[in-house]
Amino acid sequence: MKNGLKIGCALIIAAVVATGCDSGSKRTDAKKDTPPAKESKEHGHGHGPNGGVLFDFGKYHAEFTVDHGKAEATVLIIGNDEKTPVAVAAKELTLTIKETKTKDGKVVPAMTVKLLPKDEANGKASKFVGSDPGIGNVADFEGTVIGEVDGKPSQGEFKE
Repeated sequence: MKNGLKIGCALIIAAVVATGCDSGSKRTDAKKDTPPAKESKEHGHGHGPNGGVLFDFGKYHAEFTVDHGKAEATVLIIGNDEKTPVAVAAKELTLTIKETKTKDGKVVPAMTVKLLPKDEANGKASKFVGSDPGIGNVADFEGTVIGEVDGKPSQGEFKE
C-alpha cells in the first residue's frame, strides 16, 4: 500500500514538472510541420515580435535580438501574450553570452554585457540595450540574462 502511494505521488510530481510554464500561449508557426528555428530551453516559444528568440524571464517573457552591424544586443521584456512589451522597474540587466563559433569556425569568446534601459519613462522600461565587439560576429548566441526586476531577482536562459 505504501509503495502504491509513493508511486502515485511520484507520478503526480513528474506530471507537474513536465508541464513547465503554462502561460496559456500557443506556438504560432507558419508551418505546423516544421519546428521554429529558435526556441527557448524550457519550451517552445517561437519568435518574438522583432524576430528574436523568446525565453522565460522571471514572471515575464523576454526577446533576445542582436544587431551585428552595431555590435548591440537587445532584450525586450514581454508579457504572457509573447507580443506586447511590458515596462518594468529595472536599472540594468546583465547579459552573459557563452563562447561560440561563427559558421566559418572563428571562435567568439564569452562576454558579459551591461544592458541599460532605452525607453525609460517614470522609472520603468521594456527595452534594454548593450554593446560588445563580440556581438558583431554572426554566430548563434546562447546565454543568460539576470537582473533585479520590479524589486525581485529575475533570470532567464536563451539559445538562438
